[in-house]
Amino acid sequence: MNKIWTPSSWRDFPIKQQPIYEDQKKLKKIEDELSSYPPLIFAEEARRLKAQLANVANGEAFLLQGGDCAESFKAFNANNIKSLFQIMMQMAVVMTFSSSKPVVKVGRVAGQFAKPRSSDFENIEGVEYPSYRGDIVNDIEADLKKRVPNPKKLLKAYNQSAATLNLLRAFARGGMADLNKVHKWNLDYMQDHPLGEKYEELAARISQSLKFMEACGVNGANTPQLAQTVLYTSHEALLLNYEEALTRLDSLTGDYYDCSAHMLWIGDRTRDLNEAHIEYFRGIKNPIGCKVGPTMQEDELIQLIDKLNPNNEAGRLNLIVRMGASKIADIYPKLLAKVESEGKKVVWSCDPMHGNVEKTNNGYKTRDFANILSEVKQFFQIHKNQGSIAGGIHLEMTGLDVTECTGSRSCAISTEDLTSRYHTQCDPRLNADQSLELAFMIADTLKEA
Repeated sequence: MNKIWTPSSWRDFPIKQQPIYEDQKKLKKIEDELSSYPPLIFAEEARRLKAQLANVANGEAFLLQGGDCAESFKAFNANNIKSLFQIMMQMAVVMTFSSSKPVVKVGRVAGQFAKPRSSDFENIEGVEYPSYRGDIVNDIEADLKKRVPNPKKLLKAYNQSAATLNLLRAFARGGMADLNKVHKWNLDYMQDHPLGEKYEELAARISQSLKFMEACGVNGANTPQLAQTVLYTSHEALLLNYEEALTRLDSLTGDYYDCSAHMLWIGDRTRDLNEAHIEYFRGIKNPIGCKVGPTMQEDELIQLIDKLNPNNEAGRLNLIVRMGASKIADIYPKLLAKVESEGKKVVWSCDPMHGNVEKTNNGYKTRDFANILSEVKQFFQIHKNQGSIAGGIHLEMTGLDVTECTGSRSCAISTEDLTSRYHTQCDPRLNADQSLELAFMIADTLKEA
């Protein structure tokens, strides 16, 4: 770990969760082509996000990170991008208005294509196939030829990410984020829904406040914050050959940034202290995240923090806690106490999704909303008990009307309902109703704090 870091030094380390490409020459050619492409984000944008995350670490802002479990090439269209943008805006405005804290919005979008898997192979109707690892690697279709990792998919992922980013920036700067239009953010299928009515009541209060401010001379024309926003992008940096190809030397600072997204994170399966993902992440200057699962040990977590954030810089490291509703109370308090006692400056955010996956009798993976809600509530309570800062939430979610997670007051989805609109590429996501219901709960918690 003390060797000189380069964007390719990770290649000298053991690595997990990587596809095996049959044609290495073709892969190298595509990696070289990607290296010549324009960056998807700019270093200064990543530095701005880091500064805002420093505010989160200090309790002056809240982090909302959410989006698809795995983006799909086939589901790529403007309406799906718009739906995610709208629900993120709705959730953020609910939290901001209730807590009087700015919300830092980070999407799992424009790059969330690769997925870790528990096995290299999966059995489908008695036939063994290479596991589906996301559209950036192979096809979800049960076809032996299409399950072979295809390096050309790296280029398609880049192009789709570029188009997604372009549209998100247009939404954020082109008027869709204008607070005077909060009523129009209500997704169509929620308009006659009790939760939609609750949101409309809040939107009416915001509109009334904006009219008062306009009477005082403050409006979107002279105060851009009322009419524009920023939605940063993030994804799990699983395929390091893709990330290396998009790593750029910043001409202003002389530092390296991974320009595939504003924030990248390491998964719970690839966070080994002596392996490739930690090696790569220690050298890039983006704000980064790392999943903290139930197998994490106290001393191991301190070592990980020291390797990824040796200067103890606020805003650099986001620890994304994913324990499960039944485990968080036993495991998390000790980890939190250890890190706080060492004076480490990190953002603590709660991922209530990944520890709460269950399988139904008819073979569907789902998550019970009650367990998701329980883990979030326990996360906040643990921080309250220890006098520390609960900084954010990390969700697999969509703005679409899907039936993938069971339960919730807003939409009582049963296991039998899952077959109705189960569209995820991999793991079950919260739909718009469930996401907004969770946002109201978090808003109430922030308001109490």
